[in-house]
Amino acid sequence: MLEVRAASVTYGKVRALAGVSLSVPENGIVTIIGSNGAGKSTTLRAISGLARLSSGEIHFAGERIDNLPADRVVARGIAHVPEGRRIFKDMTVEENLMTGAFLRRDAAGVAKDLEGVYARFPRLAERRRQLAKTMSGGEQQMLAIGRALMARPKLLLMDEPSMGLAPVIVEEIARIVVDIKAQGVPVVLVEQNAQLALELADHAYVLETGSLALEGPARELQRNDHVRAAYLGI
Repeated sequence: MLEVRAASVTYGKVRALAGVSLSVPENGIVTIIGSNGAGKSTTLRAISGLARLSSGEIHFAGERIDNLPADRVVARGIAHVPEGRRIFKDMTVEENLMTGAFLRRDAAGVAKDLEGVYARFPRLAERRRQLAKTMSGGEQQMLAIGRALMARPKLLLMDEPSMGLAPVIVEEIARIVVDIKAQGVPVVLVEQNAQLALELADHAYVLETGSLALEGPARELQRNDHVRAAYLGI
């Protein structure tokens, strides 16, 4: 479904990505792990049109998309849950969710999907008229995921969804990711918790200083000596 081909991204004189290639199938979870500054978030930003490639290509559903602005990437079916959630804190829960459907014109479908989000996240339903800034970190993360789902994505990008959350909420977020996969939406997961990421994912990529260091089935990388020492603390 998605192919990133030899993608490079530079910020001024700094090369954030250097010839990274990866692919995402039509179903499943692909994770990208690595230390801070390895290029994980930049990879997601490049896919979603928020960071421009200096070289390479990105193809989605058979179409080249690296030359498209972010709104047209969203219109093609890619939704991004950014690091830090980036919700609209002075808007209500429901107003935030509806921004996810901004490009859609199927009012009946939007209404159905809104109720689907509330069914998936009952706490959001309880707080639909509440300002987003008054909610807990876990609830705000659920809101960010729900907003992305309102775009009815064909591919979901998730950047550090467990960051700063209590263990019980992290477990809930993990179940949500698996459920999204079960609904037929592939997920690209960037996650600081490498152990969690490798447990959830089908396939994994390891980035180091902007370059692809390792890739393979997630279960195999869990047994890799370098991954165990560098990222799993074993």
